[in-house]
Amino acid sequence: MVSSNESPLLSVIKRLLDPFIILGTLYAMVRLHDEDFHGLYLLMGVVSFLISSQVFDEFEFGTHKQWRRGTLFMHARNMLAAWLVVIGLVVLLGHASGLTGEFSVAVFRDWVLVTPAVMLVAHALTRYYIQRTHLKGRTRRAIIVGAGDLGNRLGQRIAGTRSLMIGVEGYFDDRGPDRQATDIAGQCIGKLDDVAAYIKQHNIDLVYITLPMTNQPRILSLVNSLRDSTASIYFVPDVFIFDLVQARLDDVNGIPVIAIFETPLTGINAVQKAIFDTVMASLILLLISPVLIVLAIAVKLSSPGPVFFKQRRYGIDGDEITVYKFRSMTVCEDSDTIRQASKNDPRTTRLGAFLRRTSLDELPQFINVLQGRMSIVGPRPHAVTHNEMYRKVIPGYMWRHKVKPGITGWAQVNGYRGETETLDKMEGRIRHDIDYLRNWSLSLDLYIILKTVWLVMRDRNAY
Repeated sequence: MVSSNESPLLSVIKRLLDPFIILGTLYAMVRLHDEDFHGLYLLMGVVSFLISSQVFDEFEFGTHKQWRRGTLFMHARNMLAAWLVVIGLVVLLGHASGLTGEFSVAVFRDWVLVTPAVMLVAHALTRYYIQRTHLKGRTRRAIIVGAGDLGNRLGQRIAGTRSLMIGVEGYFDDRGPDRQATDIAGQCIGKLDDVAAYIKQHNIDLVYITLPMTNQPRILSLVNSLRDSTASIYFVPDVFIFDLVQARLDDVNGIPVIAIFETPLTGINAVQKAIFDTVMASLILLLISPVLIVLAIAVKLSSPGPVFFKQRRYGIDGDEITVYKFRSMTVCEDSDTIRQASKNDPRTTRLGAFLRRTSLDELPQFINVLQGRMSIVGPRPHAVTHNEMYRKVIPGYMWRHKVKPGITGWAQVNGYRGETETLDKMEGRIRHDIDYLRNWSLSLDLYIILKTVWLVMRDRNAY
């Protein structure tokens, strides 16, 4: 996301640098191989431009990050990972459209190899420009009114985001040093009555007010005293007193509102997630269809009962959905009292034990994904009876239902796969589910999918 406080030039660079490099290097490689940059190359370039503008933003490794010691390798690694995702999607679209044979193999190969090198050089030059600008003092001058924890946090964020091109000159507060944040107690350069004069004398560009909302009269008086200046004034509400999930500023027909808890899947994010789930689930079902047929026959022959186990679970917004699994037990419980599967559970069939250990019993849930009831990645759905039990004892339990339940999730790849026989384990699972909501991105989904595959091949913590 581009900040409204960010330097306009760097905002453009941050969003468009990599897409333009991708398009430019494609043109250069085509011309280098003495080929015409015909319409199909232009189409591939435009598609790559559009895909990369989203993918690289998701990986969040861009020029706005500081390259601290030891992070250069991480920067290059993330950039290469994002580039491979772009190339993979371009190749997939090429095969789907039947246009792959229309492009030169040599051009495509050189384009794939040269582009990340050019991007790394461009990022290094941008970083050098940012450092030189800061050293020469060509940054916008700012002060923070309020030397409490919120002011301290804001100052640290500004200092850690060099692309903002903002330098904080100091803090103003009427409170004594004993009531100021420890880290900035010595940086307080005046009281609230001194702010207006300081702004005029030092040509301050930005004023951030981080005073508690209970100080409304002082805030109004301060803002009125600043009307005779050209400084931009920002009020920073202390929303960190809440347990925030996807907090953001919004408006209702012109009235500003602050989201304290919200789903990450709104607007374009919801569209991206839906497309990702539909495409991935379709491809996976196409690839595993022979395996599904074999497993269905094996389940039917292994013990009496249906092939699929259908259970009522909570989906998005707490609505009931029916989830499919290959039956792994001799019973199909879906009542008000359900006992979780446990190690050496006598209800589990021999084939069922294998299916649960390898997670093959979950494969029919890709059908749930195509139905729109589930997602490939999200909080694992629990039986309705378990939801009703845990929502009463775990604060925030139902927050996990702000997104569709998933076949795999952040909790599962962090050790909370299988039975949750204690309240502590369930609380740990819910904590990770909420962390997933806080930090959702398509790149995180892709990471969870890859880690799930790795864990299934080596983990045995399921039964």
